[in-house]
Amino acid sequence: MADHAHHDGPPLTRNQQAVLAALKGADKPLTAYDVLGLPAIRKAGMKAPLTIYRALDKLIDQGLVHRIESLNAFVHCGHGPHDHATGFLICTDCGRTLEVHLESCETHLAGRAREQGFAVDNVRVEMTGRCPECAARAAAS
Repeated sequence: MADHAHHDGPPLTRNQQAVLAALKGADKPLTAYDVLGLPAIRKAGMKAPLTIYRALDKLIDQGLVHRIESLNAFVHCGHGPHDHATGFLICTDCGRTLEVHLESCETHLAGRAREQGFAVDNVRVEMTGRCPECAARAAAS
């Protein structure tokens, strides 16, 4: 598959490829159970939640997928592996999620933590609200 060009990690297993394709095809974050319910996943022979979680863990390790903690759901990362902090804008109306990069925010937040002697592993920011389409719809009604 050509779109693995930016992926430098170990080759993906069939299960990992199927789960990644499912997340790429989704228009919003999916839980492991959402993924499990997809016809393509069933067709690939994956029937146990553990199988899905295992594939997701590996995809997260390789930077191809992000976990959205507040939703306990997963999204494909279109930027390839990156080490900058990621923020997610989560629309509470339609459920769509946008990934944004937060270099300066990460510096600020991690800096405050370090002042307290806290060793920061990573910074995750999740913001909920309305996407432009839902905001416009809400304003119009």
